[in-house]
This record gives sequence, C-alpha cells and structure tokens, in this order.
Amino acid sequence: MGRNTRKRRMPLATKIVAGAAALTVGGGGLVWANFYASAHEDHSGHNRTRSAAAQVATIDCPDVGQKIRDVPDRARGEVDGELATMDSQITNAYQRLATTRRAQAGDAQFVQNSILGPLKDRRKAIIDRIQLEINRAGGKADDNLDELAACQGRPADQMQNGGGQNGDGQMDDGQNQGGDGGDGDGDGDDNGNGVAGPVADDFVDINDVQPNTRDSRNGLAADGDGGSTGTFTTDCGVNENNLFNSDNLIAAPGVDNGAHHTHDYVGNQDNDAFSSDEDLANADTSCQNQGDKSTYYWPVLRLQDGTQEFDANDQGGGAEGNIGKILKPAEAQIRFVGSRQGDVVAMPKFLRIITGDAKSFTNGDANANTSWSCSGFEDRQVTDKYPLCPDGSQVLRTVNFQSCWDGQNIDSANHRDHMAFVQEDGSCANGFQAVPQLQIRLAYDIPTPTVENGQVQNPYAVDSFPEQLHKPITDHNDFINVMDEDLMNEVVDCINRGEDCQ
Repeated sequence: MGRNTRKRRMPLATKIVAGAAALTVGGGGLVWANFYASAHEDHSGHNRTRSAAAQVATIDCPDVGQKIRDVPDRARGEVDGELATMDSQITNAYQRLATTRRAQAGDAQFVQNSILGPLKDRRKAIIDRIQLEINRAGGKADDNLDELAACQGRPADQMQNGGGQNGDGQMDDGQNQGGDGGDGDGDGDDNGNGVAGPVADDFVDINDVQPNTRDSRNGLAADGDGGSTGTFTTDCGVNENNLFNSDNLIAAPGVDNGAHHTHDYVGNQDNDAFSSDEDLANADTSCQNQGDKSTYYWPVLRLQDGTQEFDANDQGGGAEGNIGKILKPAEAQIRFVGSRQGDVVAMPKFLRIITGDAKSFTNGDANANTSWSCSGFEDRQVTDKYPLCPDGSQVLRTVNFQSCWDGQNIDSANHRDHMAFVQEDGSCANGFQAVPQLQIRLAYDIPTPTVENGQVQNPYAVDSFPEQLHKPITDHNDFINVMDEDLMNEVVDCINRGEDCQ
C-alpha cells in the first residue's frame, strides 16, 4: 500500500522510546502481552491461581485531560503537549508491563514497585507543570489534579463503567480470553495473533444481538422529524490518496504520534499535527465539492492476518501493537442532518468536534459513541462488541456527532465542553444552539472471523492506544469544519428547507 508523505515527519523507526524493555517481533508487529485474571485451569485439569501481579492485563490511569476546564487560550498548546507526553508515559509503562511477564510471576510487588510507582511520579511532575502553565497564563488550575497521578493495573475483565446505559447487558465486558495461551509460561500471553486483543469475547454474532437496542448513553439520534428535516451529503471518497498518520491535530496539536494509532483521512489533504488553520484553508480536498475542505478522520480498521503494512515497524503502527492489513471502507457516507426541534444555524469555520472516546476501555462508557452493525441488520447496534456478519453482509461503523454548539467557541480545554448532544426531546440545553449534525457511516468488506477453541482467528480490530487492547468501545471520530462560508450557508438552507442536497 502506498504512503502519503508527511511534512516535518521524523523517521518513525528511529523513535522507539529509550529505556523500554526489548520487545519481541511477531505477527508483523510487536508482541503485546495480555495477562488476565484469577484462577485458570491448566491442561492437566489442575487449578492454578495466578499471583496478584500476574493478573494485571493493562494500565488504568485517570484521564487528566477530561478533568481540565479553565485553561486560557494561550496556555492550551502547552497543556495539550503535556497531556500528550502523559499518554506516551502510559504507553511506555504498558510496554514494560507487556514485556516483564517472568519478573511479575516471580514478584507480587513488581508491577507496583517497578511500573506503577515510577509512573505516578512522572505523571505528578507533568500535572505540576500543567498547573503552573495554567496559572502563569492567568487561569486558575484545579488544586485537586494531583489526585489523578496514580494509576492502577487491572485485569481485562474489569472495565470501568461511566454510568452509561447498559441496555441488555452488553457492557459487561467480562473477558474469558480462552485459548491455550491463557495459562502463561512466563513468556507473555497474546490473542494468538501477536497482540493483546481483540479476543474472542470482543465479538458477537449479529444474530444474537437484540433488535432496537443500543448499549451506549450517547445513542444514535433519529433524523429530524418535526424540525429541520433536510440532509446534505458530501462525497469525499475512502482515502484513495493513502493519507495516513498517527497524529491528532485536535487533541495533540504540534505533537508527532499524538494518537499512538493510525488514522484514515478523507477531505482535507494537509492534516497532521503541525497543520495550522491557514494550512487547512489552503489545502487540497478529496471532497467532490471543492468548497468542503473539512477534515474527517477515524482510526483505521486492520485485519490481523500477518500482513506487513507500511507502518509495521513504526510508532502508531506495529511498534505499538497495531498490526495487520489496513482495511479501507468500501463506502464512506458523510452527511449532515437537522434538528427535531427547529432550524439549525451555521457551524463556525474551524469548529472542532471529537465524538466517542479512544480510552473508553479504561475511562468507562460515559463518552462512548460507537455503533457497530452489519448491513441488513441495522436495527441491531452494539457498542462494545465487533459484529460477526453473515456472508454477503458488510461490517458497519456508524457515528452521529454532537450537534449542540455553545455559540462561542470552536474548541474547549478538554475538546468536549463547547459541544453537546441533544436532550431527550431533541432540543439543545440552554445556551446551546443546534448546528447541522454530522453523521458518518463506514461500510467494510471483511471476511468473517471464526472462533476456534476459544481463540478468534484472523480478527479485525480498530487501531487503539496500546493499553486499550483494541476494544471496539474505543472507536471514535474527529472533524474540523473547513467549509467555505457559501457552502456552509447552502448546507444550513438545504436542511432548514427540508431538502436532500449534495
């Protein structure tokens, strides 16, 4: 697969973090151990209880970025940079967790003393710098941020619950990780494909999903039915130009590899961590309507089939556990719809929206906004499982963005507070205005994985932060509005008139 050259990009292969334990190459990437919890029965039928240390599957850290509110504009770049460094610290700690299996088995305190304790100290130093930067810029830093420094190790069967609606129980993410690798011989376990996830329990047969249920608090909103009922569709292709990178311009501007996983990009063709608003405005676009230079991006899906992709040895790719063949969608439908309660107003240029949560496995489901389904079964939606679709049916990824804007800001300190979902009756809360709601539907032709002896064979998975174990609930989408004024007004007028336009 070709690779779009990125500006100001350092050679990724040279950037493996110094001091990380040696990692084992396998399956086109690095072997990321996935240790799971409690007693497990070995092949002889004897119960073997693991030590407390060996139960640790991943590292769970409080999300400092979601707790920050009062950050002056002139300090946001520095704060975002510090938060990105904190993400790298978690990645490095997870690398160490994944490559010290024998040491953990021999010392019940190894994880705490050698991984979590030092990680807390490093996080505390960054939190102190964040507080200083906020106060120096004239803001008022939260004195309680220090309480977020400590992380914990936890088994993969203990997902945090953010208070979201569990629907029919699908949010119970008990991971029976099955397979012969479960006992562990001290060499580190994986999902049988060279990485820590997905595992068999991350998949569900779409026929076993109850119709008309959705297991996320941020359920997909219905199209307008009594207010502004029009739609505007923009065709931006499916990343035919092979524009990939592991940056995140919204959450980590100016930080190379800020996402720690690879994104697909459609629309704007100058989107990396170093792109300014001026760069975006002057860029080419893959959208048929040249007035739409917006950037639409999402983590790639991969088929863990042993393919050596262009990023097999790079950070964001194989060096961080994202391995296998990148799967482009067969179709990417991007459209904007209206409000059930009335007219919509124009989005401001360069408005930034993140929907979903790349850290939902450890953060909990409060911001999860993923919808997985299969064509022909779209009344069956799941958030925390990948669907197993019958032959001839496509895997569907669908997301509806927040559509209530605070009327003032194109971004916020935690990249969420300036936007909100509609209330139960379809209206926006006081002080917020309805803007066109972005809906993205991605359809993929993917061979259906099979489960044999408790292990999933040739699974597909979303790219993720390493410690998130490729869980489907971590899916997310990002958008920056770079439509010109005339086109945005056309979008608004079309929706408010109840027409279907493109």
